[in-house]
Order: sequence, then C-alpha cells, then structure tokens
Amino acid sequence: MVSIGIGPLAFSVGQVLLGLAVAAALLAAALTARDRDQRAGHLIINAVLIGGVAARVAFVAAYHAQYRGDWLGALDIRDGGFLPLAGVLAAAAYLAWWLRRAPARRRPLATGVAVGALVWGVTAGSIALMAGTGRDLPQARLATLEGAPAQLADYRGRPLVVNLWASWCPPCRREMPVLEAAQQRHEGITFVFVNQGEDPATIRAYLESEGLDLANVLADRSRTVATQVGSDGLPTTLFYNAEGRLVDSHMGALSR
Repeated sequence: MVSIGIGPLAFSVGQVLLGLAVAAALLAAALTARDRDQRAGHLIINAVLIGGVAARVAFVAAYHAQYRGDWLGALDIRDGGFLPLAGVLAAAAYLAWWLRRAPARRRPLATGVAVGALVWGVTAGSIALMAGTGRDLPQARLATLEGAPAQLADYRGRPLVVNLWASWCPPCRREMPVLEAAQQRHEGITFVFVNQGEDPATIRAYLESEGLDLANVLADRSRTVATQVGSDGLPTTLFYNAEGRLVDSHMGALSR
C-alpha cells in the first residue's frame, strides 16, 4: 500500500502512521497526568514540530545546490524532503531538556513518547511486512500512445522509475519538468510514465501543449497499476531495481 484515501484527500501511509503515533502519544500523556501541572501534550506537539523543521532544514542544507535561488521551493514541504535522523535528534534534545527542567511532567512525557514510539514501530513494521518493499512489477495490460500493447515487465533489466500521473492533476503537472530532466540526465535508469485513466489523444495533447519530451509514456485506461500497488493518490512514483522488485515509493510531487 502506497497511500490511503480519506474522502477526496490522499495521504501516504507514512503520514497516516505518524498521525496515529502522535495521537497515541498525546492520549497516553493525558491519561498519565494526574493534575494540570503534569500535562505534557503540548510538549509532545512542540517536539513533533521542532523535529519536522529540523528534518526539513537538514534536507535543504544537504541539497542546497538544487534549492539555490528557489527559496519558495525550499519552504514547499510537499516534495516530502526530510532527513529523519536530524528530526529525531532535534526532537529528542528538546524532550530531554524538558525532562530535566520539569520533574512533574517526566512521567506523562516519558509515557507518551514511549507509547507513540511503540505504536509507530508496531504499525510501520506490520505494514512493511504485509505490503512493503520487495513486490514485483504490476502485471497490467498497458498501451503505448500509438496503441501498441505494453507492460512494465518489458522494461525490466535496469533500475526502473515508474511515475503514475494524469494531466488533470496539478502536482503531476508541477513535477513533470523535473522528471523530464531526470530522464535525460540518468541514462542508466529507465523512466516510465504511466498515465492513469486518460486516452492517448488527451495524453498526447497535454504533452505537446507543455512542450514535454518524454520517452516511455504509457496509457492505463482502467487504472490497473494504481489499484495493484495500492495508490489512492496522484502523483505516485515507484522505484524498482533491475530485477523488477520494488525498493521505494513516493506519493506527491517530486522536486529536483
């Protein structure tokens, strides 16, 4: 499973599990606090926010060359660019400071953090075991824009990036130039663009209107690939090794 749909919205599995873990931590801290002076929920929320900011800042610093001159892009967290280790260290430092500074809140705070970490570990681990990496390429009947039959297995043999997109999807449109440049730059990697639900004429018209020069554009009129990989949102990008085994996935627009 790559993403989860909630009404008209779609969230990555990681986002949903993080929200669940934070909610569990807040509930545990609230139940453990015996009076107002022991409440620690706001400290947990602050730790999450500080960790998120630190993880983003570290990511932007690590890829400063790509963000140079694009500070709005550096602030746009929709690309999912975070360095988790930096975020964990920053959040841990903040919590350690409060554990030392506020003895009355130590038990609720420690309990909340422990429960949140446990919920995250159990749920994330279970998801990884049930539907994580290692899956084979989807077995879907696709077609080229000329109408010839195709399938993703035809591209096995080199590292493979499969992008699920549609022309009506704003994040898809935003990341297309980035993926076009990546396809031209990384000759040892095969990029395949699998359009979800649109006919070849619509796809071709969109590519021409945007001046996009993409190789390996396929049509998936029935959205079979999205269904098979468990994606409820677009764009979704899947990364396979040369043997056709899934090694990573990303939901949402990719930045450079």
